[in-house]
Formats: sequence, structure tokens, C-alpha cells
Amino acid sequence: MNIVKRFKNHYRKGFMPWVHKNPDFNLVKVVEEWPIKPCKTLEMGCGTGVDALWLASQNFDVTACDVSEIAIRMAENNQPEKFKSCHFHILDCLTDIIPGSPFEFIFDRGYFHSYKTKKGRREVAEKIADLLEPHGLWLSVSGSFDAPERDTGPPRLRAKDIVDAVEEHFRILSLKATHFGNEEEEPARAWVCLLRKRQ
Repeated sequence: MNIVKRFKNHYRKGFMPWVHKNPDFNLVKVVEEWPIKPCKTLEMGCGTGVDALWLASQNFDVTACDVSEIAIRMAENNQPEKFKSCHFHILDCLTDIIPGSPFEFIFDRGYFHSYKTKKGRREVAEKIADLLEPHGLWLSVSGSFDAPERDTGPPRLRAKDIVDAVEEHFRILSLKATHFGNEEEEPARAWVCLLRKRQ
């Protein structure tokens, strides 16, 4: 089963272990500390929209996409009336045309790591580079191999998997070991990687 069908099935069955009520602290921390100023932004694989809506609350102009109609409807239902700068779309980020491109900032929480082959991850990195303005930034939160595999945990990447996939198109500004921001007592380990598009 390909990735698109798999995620659509997960949402249909209500299997959504990645859903979180509050914005991922990794996103908040990077945006505030780097800092990344409000700009034209894309979230790939936005799920129920929690992180996209946080970005919109910080005055980012956000396009947020997911392959699941159920996820996007949930995201739209979560959207306060005042956040007019968050636009949700049902589409495949890898193959479909994304409205509003190019972007200055792209965020993904678990989109990149869903591609389990080196070829797939390289295709994602190339697509993200194509969607970014010159010198644009990409922030990726991916599952880490640093912890044991979990029954419902994210795919786990080694640091080398990330570097191999992105280095042709991006300069790595930061690669840190941390954990996913969610409401679990013991969240899964994660890599947080901030990258700048090469020229």
C-alpha cells in the first residue's frame, strides 16, 4: 500500500497517534529563537492543522496540505474565524501543484520520515527545494533511531539518512536530537533539522 492510501486509511479508521492538541514545541522554539519572521509558509502533511494554525496565529501566511479529506475537514473545524491567513488543501504534496508556491518557509512534522526509502526521501527533498524561494528555509521533525521501535511510533531515521537525502539541495543549519512535542508521557525521540536551500 502506498503512502497516500495508508494515511487515508488511518484517518478513516480513526488511527491517528501523531495527532497533538498543542503546537509542537520544536516548531515554536525554532521560530522564536532562530528567529523565523512571519512569511509565506507551507506545512506539508498538516494533519488536523494544529501547527499550521499556530503559525497563522503568529502572522504567518500559511498554506497547509494533507492527502486526507478527513484530516483537512478536522483542521478547518479547528480554525478560528480570525485566522484567515491559513489556507487548507486536500492534495498530495509530492505530486500535485501546490497553490501559492514558491514559499519562504516550509515545515513538516512527520512528512519527510514517511518515505522509507533513500530514493523517496531524496524525491521529497528535491520537491521541497523546488517549492522554496532562493535561500528559503525548511524545518523538519522526523522520528529518530536513537530509541527502540514502538508499536505506534513514527518511522525512525538515522542522522545519515537525513544528510544523504537533503545535502544535494540544502545546507544543514542545525540537526538536533530531541523528542516530538505532544501530550504523551514519553514522546517518541525525534530529529529536528533546519535547512536552507542551496543556490
